Amino acid sequence: MGEPLTEQDLLAFITSHQIEGDILTFEQPTPTVRDAAKAAGTDEEHIVKSVLFLINNEPLLAITCGTRKVDQRAIAQYLKVGRKRVKLANAEAVLAVTGYSIGTVPPFGHKQPIRTLIDPLVLQQKRVYAGGGAENALVSITPQEILRVTKADIIDLHGI
Repeated sequence: MGEPLTEQDLLAFITSHQIEGDILTFEQPTPTVRDAAKAAGTDEEHIVKSVLFLINNEPLLAITCGTRKVDQRAIAQYLKVGRKRVKLANAEAVLAVTGYSIGTVPPFGHKQPIRTLIDPLVLQQKRVYAGGGAENALVSITPQEILRVTKADIIDLHGI
């Protein structure tokens, strides 16, 4: 599995791919949406989370506003698979697939390319803060840049 990726690995990815985004480092950890919003001096809806799912053991990243919960039924319906096939990845799988620990996962720059879905509510924000590769780091970026880099499909991740 190797060493976990860090915010320095993420910075190298951002630089090499000419991504318009900045990594912000804070004194305090930012493991929760509330902590991240407080550290960044913003509202919780401007924090986005990258949640890893496994569908038939294939990874899928869902990017949504931090205040919202991803509805696995919405993913299942979109992918035309049974709901029970959509499983939230555990901490070990998140680290193995992305290279980052839960709470630090950025929307891109993982150990491997990951199919990505993004919720339209994220795209309504002017600027968002996402996992920055460390427990005290966030990426400040526009949602349109996340969309450009990830080539994500836009779907309502919250279902009905």
